[in-house]
Amino acid sequence: MNFSQISGSQMSGNQPGTSIPDKDLMNDVLSSQKFITDTYNSFTNECATPNVRDEFMRILNEEHQIQADVFQTMQQRGWYQVPAAEQQKIQQAKQKFENSRAQV
Repeated sequence: MNFSQISGSQMSGNQPGTSIPDKDLMNDVLSSQKFITDTYNSFTNECATPNVRDEFMRILNEEHQIQADVFQTMQQRGWYQVPAAEQQKIQQAKQKFENSRAQV
């Protein structure tokens, strides 16, 4: 499902008969997708059968796309704002991971 293609009337407010605001519903969907991708990632990493692993990878990619669509829709609606990273923090994170990789 591509959440960015849902019409404005479907996501502009509460649907008839529902009591959960759309923003809360989308937060729940995003949290669920994070859990789903984490679970499929674990299954994929621990799979000993190549054909089954390939299928888990296909499903994992689909779930990541759904998660990305939900995230993008939430950002577009102003429901999930991510501040821009400061260049100094980017450099610090890069250095930290380069140091970790060198120790392995």
